[in-house]
Amino acid sequence: MHARLTEFDLHLFNEGKHYALYHKFGAHLASEGGQSGTRFAVWAPNATSVSVVGPFNAWDGRANPMRPCQSSGVWELFVADVGVGNEYKYEIKSRNGALFLKADPVGFAMQLRPGNCSVVSDLSGYEWSDDAWLQRRAACNPLRTPISIYELHLGSWQHVAGRSPPFLTWAEAAERVIPYVLEQGFTHIELIGVAEHPLDASWGYQVVGYFAPTSRHGSPQDFMCFVDRCHQAGLGVLLDWVPAHFPKDAHGLAEFDGTHLYEHADPRQGEHRDWGTHIFNYGRHEVRNFLIANALYWLDYYHLDGLRVDAVASMLYLDYSREAGDWLPNRNGGRENLEAIEFLREFNTVAHGQYPGLLTIAEESTAFPGVTTPVHAGGLGFNFKWNMGWMNDTLRYFAKDPVHRSFEHGLITFSFMYAWSENFILPISHDEVVHGKRSLLDKMPGDQWQQRANYRLFVGFMMAHPGKKLLFMGQEWGQWAEWSEARSLDWHLLAEANHRGLQRLVRDLNRIYVHRASLHGSDADRNGFRWIDLHNSAESLFAFLRLATAPDAGEPLVCLFNGTPIPRNDYWVGVPRAGRYTVIMDTDAEIYGGSGYRSQTDLYTVERPCHGLPFALRVQMPPLAALLLEPHDG
Repeated sequence: MHARLTEFDLHLFNEGKHYALYHKFGAHLASEGGQSGTRFAVWAPNATSVSVVGPFNAWDGRANPMRPCQSSGVWELFVADVGVGNEYKYEIKSRNGALFLKADPVGFAMQLRPGNCSVVSDLSGYEWSDDAWLQRRAACNPLRTPISIYELHLGSWQHVAGRSPPFLTWAEAAERVIPYVLEQGFTHIELIGVAEHPLDASWGYQVVGYFAPTSRHGSPQDFMCFVDRCHQAGLGVLLDWVPAHFPKDAHGLAEFDGTHLYEHADPRQGEHRDWGTHIFNYGRHEVRNFLIANALYWLDYYHLDGLRVDAVASMLYLDYSREAGDWLPNRNGGRENLEAIEFLREFNTVAHGQYPGLLTIAEESTAFPGVTTPVHAGGLGFNFKWNMGWMNDTLRYFAKDPVHRSFEHGLITFSFMYAWSENFILPISHDEVVHGKRSLLDKMPGDQWQQRANYRLFVGFMMAHPGKKLLFMGQEWGQWAEWSEARSLDWHLLAEANHRGLQRLVRDLNRIYVHRASLHGSDADRNGFRWIDLHNSAESLFAFLRLATAPDAGEPLVCLFNGTPIPRNDYWVGVPRAGRYTVIMDTDAEIYGGSGYRSQTDLYTVERPCHGLPFALRVQMPPLAALLLEPHDG
């Protein structure tokens, strides 16, 4: 049972510092005068009256009028005999006499679409079993930890035949998704489309219920159980979080109390033209408070391990996707959104302060400085930034016919010029496999054999390149079709050996990545990387070393790549030490659907300076393939 709002609560909220406002705002089970019911609290400072309405009072706004809490702009009311499962909205009367019906901005559950009422929910009582996981998380250093993320849209991962809607429940996902992702060797699941949204086709980025897990998959407790079971199985869970914009749906945040409350009034500041959405007013204390408290709510109640912050670039720049004259400069005359920058810094400071080991990840596509620099050093304070440059350049390189790749060698090597300027994640996300962009496999040139070979080379390069990893569902086994939120993945393709081979390749690469510190422990340390062969554009060959750095221990890995379908039988590669080198990954192996061209398993050095290193290996380099070699004594 929850206590009423205090003066201190209201003070903190108006100052923008009530980070646990979800304990007081929204709908909470309570009792007064010996009666059980629900206490409601909502912010609507420009309303002339606010009422709680629902089936329990026949939607009559006269039945349960709320009381203003001093001059805070907050309204509060206890309603007897209203409990878990009751639908409700707020009836808000504006200053001009107009009436609005609004869902609760801090509502913990919502009706299944097309309904849009908030639903009274009790979030207490779930007994978590993930203490050991949380303790390990708090003690780890994310920069030196293997992070390979499986991006998941549960609504289209797998459908249930004959069910309407066909979505898996969280309980079914625990039985199917968790063992699958573990078997594939991923370390984390990143969920998109979890916060309640009105349309299945929106992917979940048009959020109307910031505090409500979508009812498509079950109750809030069902979602808690899913996360708990992930943790017990050793999987981290990340959430796509959307503080950049919100939709204009009449029941949502837009013009909430008849005024531009959460958004700017001026469309040059308050509207995303591309998306038809509103931009949060980050300069308003209560709005920043709402968003930061929302982030903490997911970490608190649902034990999430991190937040990937959507569309950060759109938050940082006032002229984002705008023509000249269609934006307003900041107080210094510049294009940076100073209020959004301060909001992001505050979010990261508070979130990391409360949750050690937390991951915060920025989808940021520009050269904005210091995205992953700590706040105390002048940065935004994120752990990681998506490496969109690597993604774009690498996909452009692989889209080229191999005969032309010698002229585009810089596309594959340029990312190493800035690989340590931020802490990066290498993403192949949902954004890259929709809207005519084609699936990862279908982006590759050539006939189907060459497409699969190029795909194998691509994922081999991705796993060897410095940076944490992210792969969108279905790409791990080479789905041919673009992703659509409206249908299930094409699981039937796994009846074909070629697709099972690609799936096995991703699994084996993940396991190599996770178990070798040279591949994951030095992502933020340029001493963990050394070029071997940088300039061989004529043959589209390139090679580098990945090295474990202190305090990790581990053998260096020799990483070799052939960007053409021509085998290179006499490829001499420099290595740092003498002895035997074992091929631990050959993406051209027959078990992955490759040609099986390479015959060597072990290679032995000769004392021959090569590529500035004292020893050399003579390598039989398969066509369109990546090799990973590990040294051994003897």
